[in-house]
Amino acid sequence: MSYAYSANPAQAPLFTLEATSFQARPGEIVAILGPNASGKSTLLKLIAGALAPLSGRILLNGFVTHSLTPRTRAQRIAVVQQESRLLFPARAWEFVLQGRHAHGRSLRFESEDDIIIAKNALAQVGAADLSDRWMDQISGGEKQRVILARALAQQPLLLLLDEPTLHLDIAAQIGLLDALRRLAAANRYTVVVVTHELNLAAEYADQVVLMQRGRCLRVGPPINIYQRELLEQVFQTPLTVELGSSGRPRVTVLAGTEA
Repeated sequence: MSYAYSANPAQAPLFTLEATSFQARPGEIVAILGPNASGKSTLLKLIAGALAPLSGRILLNGFVTHSLTPRTRAQRIAVVQQESRLLFPARAWEFVLQGRHAHGRSLRFESEDDIIIAKNALAQVGAADLSDRWMDQISGGEKQRVILARALAQQPLLLLLDEPTLHLDIAAQIGLLDALRRLAAANRYTVVVVTHELNLAAEYADQVVLMQRGRCLRVGPPINIYQRELLEQVFQTPLTVELGSSGRPRVTVLAGTEA
């Protein structure tokens, strides 16, 4: 799979994503890592079917994602963006209910089953107690759980998240990723996460896709990807890599030195 973008088709591409290939399995969490402008978000959009690759295909259960109708795509793929604006006042369960729109008919009100699915989604992310709270009155960590619940209400096969821990404190980050790991295992979701958090990715991801300047450098389990020389070259930052108490790699950035 490859992709190129240019503001003017007659000019050279402003950004090119070179040939990239990897497989994400049900029940797995895949973390896409890389510095800014490495192609992480572009790759996520390609996986979501929002962009069509110049070459190659992205398959979800045998179907080409960018060829699916928007409604079918929404039934199979849920995307959690970096920012989710609240367009109108809503309680948490009403916000989550928006995830059921992909399964409804036009001009059709939500059914009792839809409401049950929405409230179950809140329970799955540990936010059942937020059900009747107004979205503009809950914390950032609580809001991110509700946004995740809205994605779960779509009942997707594939769950894509673009920097879901951005702006969250440590406790909220751990709570969200614990929920993701539990959901991936229990519901056999395939989860793909774009993140800058090297240590969280090492702790929670089954596979890591390491990117640099539009290239997919390595794909594999964190223990195979987290090599000091490789990470220093990609992130242009001196660091150390050692095994943490969980048996997974842990990165320490060395301040005041040059890579």
